[in-house]
Amino acid sequence: MRFIELESIDDERVSAYVNLTEIQLRNRLEPAKGLFIAESPKVIDRALAAHREPLSLLVERPWLEGMANMFARIDEQWGPDIPVYVASPEQLKRLTGYRLHRGALSAMRRWPLPSVEEVCRGAHRVAVMENIVDPTNVGALMRSAAALDVDAVLVTPSCGDPLYRRAARVSMGTVFQVPWTRIDGDDKHYWPFKGLEELHSLGFTTVAMALEDDSISLDELTRRLNSSASDPQHIDKLALIFGTEGDGLNRHTIARADLTVKIPMSHDVDSLNVAASSAVAFYATRRLDD
Repeated sequence: MRFIELESIDDERVSAYVNLTEIQLRNRLEPAKGLFIAESPKVIDRALAAHREPLSLLVERPWLEGMANMFARIDEQWGPDIPVYVASPEQLKRLTGYRLHRGALSAMRRWPLPSVEEVCRGAHRVAVMENIVDPTNVGALMRSAAALDVDAVLVTPSCGDPLYRRAARVSMGTVFQVPWTRIDGDDKHYWPFKGLEELHSLGFTTVAMALEDDSISLDELTRRLNSSASDPQHIDKLALIFGTEGDGLNRHTIARADLTVKIPMSHDVDSLNVAASSAVAFYATRRLDD
């Protein structure tokens, strides 16, 4: 590693790390530059384990010693020329606009996303995030998907970026472990019409998680999943679709999905946050051992 002490936060070499609290700015800048920002040693470590290429690191001086093993791994895999910009906690806070709880960031190279067909090959249970924009919810859903053995996650064109700094951090780096892709890139007209058709063509039963009059219960969905293959209502391959904060799923999505499923609520609670509801649904629909 090349360790470079920052003399000024105006150093052009760390421009990629500036204003990380500006969500709209980051969502435009990161894809345009072909990079994303991994925050915290744990997230960086999981990205490295997934063979994501580091372009540089920005580290608070007190964290250097504890990251020695990581630096050695980077040297071994990517060579000794990756720069580590070293800053004081005060400098780093002024540079990024917030106080880091785990004093390390890494600018890393984005990778070409696979096709939906590639991501779904061999999958029996996938999740679809429709237009979820809060990076905390995006990251929490990815983490639940990893913990509860969801095979893949699909992201609609208007959904937030799973590689956005906060989303990746909330996911605890599982965004680098769970296969995921965008449904037809950035074509905002592809979903839900052609997107649902594609899932159907791949053999998935599409399930809109929504509170509709004709919804079946989550218990009934799990019964169909675990029924005999000879049961006419048996479900083999499942695509669970979760909607945006506030408005929920698009009406066209609900109308075109094979089933609508709801989680029963008590005490006049109308619904759960999408991060919570996805975790409940993932747990309930996991494959039971024979």
